[in-house]
Amino acid sequence: MSAAVSDLTELTGTWALDPAHTRIGFAARHAMVTTVRGQFTGVQGTLELDGANPTASSASVTIDTTTFDSGVADRDAHVKSPDLLDVAQFPTITFTSTGAKASGDDSYVLTGDLTIRGVTRPVEIAITFEGSSKDPFGNVRAGFTGTTSISRKDFGISFNAVLETGGVLISDKVKIELDVSAIKAV
Repeated sequence: MSAAVSDLTELTGTWALDPAHTRIGFAARHAMVTTVRGQFTGVQGTLELDGANPTASSASVTIDTTTFDSGVADRDAHVKSPDLLDVAQFPTITFTSTGAKASGDDSYVLTGDLTIRGVTRPVEIAITFEGSSKDPFGNVRAGFTGTTSISRKDFGISFNAVLETGGVLISDKVKIELDVSAIKAV
């Protein structure tokens, strides 16, 4: 916890995700030999934090799937196609929390419903509170990091290609990486 927050109760309130300073990333194995990483740049969300009882806190996040960016235009076009995310039919990914539990100092497990391609599945996200402070513009900010892994197939994303060596082109397991900056509502 940062020195700027001496008591978690100071976090109580409504917080808006700052899209310019929030990263929702992914990592997936490609051709069984390397990891491809990228992110969604269009994210909106609200946190309702209860500093006195952090496990009563909640989160709601919407990701614009058209903002998928891996740094390679051809790959991005394929991921946005009906083979994978099908952004024309499913323009958003959503997460709505259903619970939270403490898992150590400044660490929590956030449970919730993740919806990708119209399929909703429960997920658990390991969350760490990174600190809070006032920025130079007078905003009170809180930072969080988080990770989870999902199965693409659980969300109806089954496209793949078999490799000569017997493996597959894209791993089923996708790691989700969160770097969140939230601004407290006035």
